[in-house]
Amino acid sequence: MSEYNVFGVGNALVDVQTQVSDETLIELDFAKGIMTLVDEQTQQRVLSRLEGSNLNRCAGGSAANTIIGIAEFGGTTAYAGKVANDEIGEFFLKDLRELGVTIEVPQSEGQSGSCVVLITEDAQRTMLTNLAVSGTLSPEDINEEEIRKAEWIYVEGYLFAGESTKAAARKAIDIAVQHGVKVALTVSDPFLIEICRDEFWELIEGPVDLLFCNLEEARSLTKKHDPADCAQEIHQHAAAVALTLGEDGSLLMEGNRLIPIEGVSVKAVDTTGAGDMYAAGILYGITNGLTWKQAGHLASHAAARVVGQLGARLEKPFTADEIQSLTS
Repeated sequence: MSEYNVFGVGNALVDVQTQVSDETLIELDFAKGIMTLVDEQTQQRVLSRLEGSNLNRCAGGSAANTIIGIAEFGGTTAYAGKVANDEIGEFFLKDLRELGVTIEVPQSEGQSGSCVVLITEDAQRTMLTNLAVSGTLSPEDINEEEIRKAEWIYVEGYLFAGESTKAAARKAIDIAVQHGVKVALTVSDPFLIEICRDEFWELIEGPVDLLFCNLEEARSLTKKHDPADCAQEIHQHAAAVALTLGEDGSLLMEGNRLIPIEGVSVKAVDTTGAGDMYAAGILYGITNGLTWKQAGHLASHAAARVVGQLGARLEKPFTADEIQSLTS
């Protein structure tokens, strides 16, 4: 029996979320609805412009959001992400550990990473990410003994944007394969596919057991248009595929079965973390005795709940009774 359901590897960022008007976003001059890497100076300029706004702060980063979600469902998790020995680094570690997530990566000198999430009235989120020391996660930070204790590892595609973080991700995957730990990968963002297409395909055709992607990413990867065709193409290589379709739900493929999962109607407030929470529902489900269809059903409801509120962390986590009723 594994000690951890899932061991995550990804960026360690403190998310700072606030609601802004379209006019403010235009004034700040950032492309709406996407993630932009920024330096500390740019981020401080944005934060000073937002002074007086209602800011919400929590530990985040894509894979961290998923690991936190699994922990809040009642799963067992660990995480590899790099923070500095500064105030926000301490905040990140305390936040994760209070949720029961094991994180043993040594802190370093410097500044911890952060992500300012600007949420507009149409629920779009524009993310300004300053990786700082998060971008220095290296193979030395990947603990073989910890990965051996897991049933799955979950690797964030954003790591492939940097040489050091990519090497860390590669090492984690190699260790997992060596010890019979299953590998889940999220491709994270369409822009990454443009720069990492061959590398992602090499992983999909090789060690990846479960690929998470949205429709835009799936189309970019496969050059196909129909969602089922995209899923089928990926499933020829990966044992399982979870392809999200926004409000239209998702498609799961496992064992040559196409499993459509219905969307859950919700008034969108903020789409931050919807895909991360969906991945949490799937990974929690398949490591805790649910069928793929049941896991998909839970994931769909979890993603809808996170879209109906501000921020990637569930204000109202699912109770054991709710999980039972949603999956029975």
